[in-house]
Amino acid sequence: MQESLFAVNSEPLASRMRPKDLSEFAGQTHLIGEGKLLRKMIETDNISSMIFWGPPGVGKTTLARIIAHETKSKFINFSAVTSGIKEIKKVMEEADENKKLGVKTIVFVDEIHRFNKAQQDAFLPYVEKGSIILIGATTENPSFEINSALLSRCRVFVLKELSISDLLTLLKRAITDERGFGNQKVEISEENLKIIAEFASGDARSALTTLDMIVTNAEEKDGVIKITKDLIEDCISKKTLLYDKNGEEHYNIISALHKSMRNSDPDAAVYWLSRMLEAGEDPLYIARRITRFAAEDIGLADTNALNVAINVYQACHFIGMPECNVHLAEAVIYMSLAPKSNACDVAYMLASKDARKTSVEPVPLVIRNAPTKLMKDLGYGKGYQYAHDTEAKLTTMDCLPPSLIGKTYYKPGTKGNEIRFKERLEKIKAWKAAHKQSRVE
Repeated sequence: MQESLFAVNSEPLASRMRPKDLSEFAGQTHLIGEGKLLRKMIETDNISSMIFWGPPGVGKTTLARIIAHETKSKFINFSAVTSGIKEIKKVMEEADENKKLGVKTIVFVDEIHRFNKAQQDAFLPYVEKGSIILIGATTENPSFEINSALLSRCRVFVLKELSISDLLTLLKRAITDERGFGNQKVEISEENLKIIAEFASGDARSALTTLDMIVTNAEEKDGVIKITKDLIEDCISKKTLLYDKNGEEHYNIISALHKSMRNSDPDAAVYWLSRMLEAGEDPLYIARRITRFAAEDIGLADTNALNVAINVYQACHFIGMPECNVHLAEAVIYMSLAPKSNACDVAYMLASKDARKTSVEPVPLVIRNAPTKLMKDLGYGKGYQYAHDTEAKLTTMDCLPPSLIGKTYYKPGTKGNEIRFKERLEKIKAWKAAHKQSRVE
């Protein structure tokens, strides 16, 4: 029985237009272009277990299906939500039997980062003995989200977001192909197709879904469905920014903000701040990161930076979004323009390295408290010099453990207030050196 037009068109456009083979696959030429590694593996039927890492809508699932088709393998799709250890083992046993019959099994695990350790471990023995070819797909960095034992047995292929050109190719095919709107007369300009492509932010599924929505809502006149710019803008009135508060892009953008401020670039800093706030980031999270920056990258070069950061945190706490956006903007601009010094951060890192190595070094007796007679008899506090009793408010007493005497951790920078701190430190060191020498003489 022939399917009705209604039955065909009820399927989402993105599903109808799913590429059948490599010739229809858009993008990822660095992997499947002529002569590239993954293409060679497919063409020579030499597929091994692999992980596809990339943003949504770049073809991870489609590419896995194409690989199964090209290599004549059985394709099994697993879901982290519905697949427990029992289901995994049952399918693995079937794959073992298929292997004996000469049939390869590709197990595709979408969002493999959502599988817990036990679920991931359940695949491991079957991957090791070659019962299955595992293809995992993830939007998260596999180094953090996939068990090291499983990851070490898989090749990782990084898929990139699609270019405007790639998306235009897909959209034009959807307009003319019978699987798409080829049986209808859809009129849309190159300029308007480009608007849809730009809106999709490298996501093929988003581009095709948007086109589907626009065509569905367009008016038909004299057999022609004409797509106007006004209609497109109505359908995509508010763009959802590419930002996952729990994913890698979250860390990429906060890193961009931090490095823009460090590079004294207030324009870039305000832009990355806006990207986070417009995508719904918690303003208190941003304020906390700015507070860290004030000490890590400015420190004593501008001691007011930490005050600004704390005040802005309090302002965000008091009034929240959207009003506190201006306070955060003030903070990132201040941090960007402030003199920079990482001397405090470096001092701590150097000191912590020695602290780990010398964790059993006793506190020098001279700077120990002696609240009891026994402690005094043991020499606690003996020879302690009280700085306030001296005219210079300085002493020659060594406060580091003997093995670390002479170590320097804090090295002032040459910007802002640290010019004064550097001069002060040099005078202190000179005074101590001179008075130690005079005591020796």
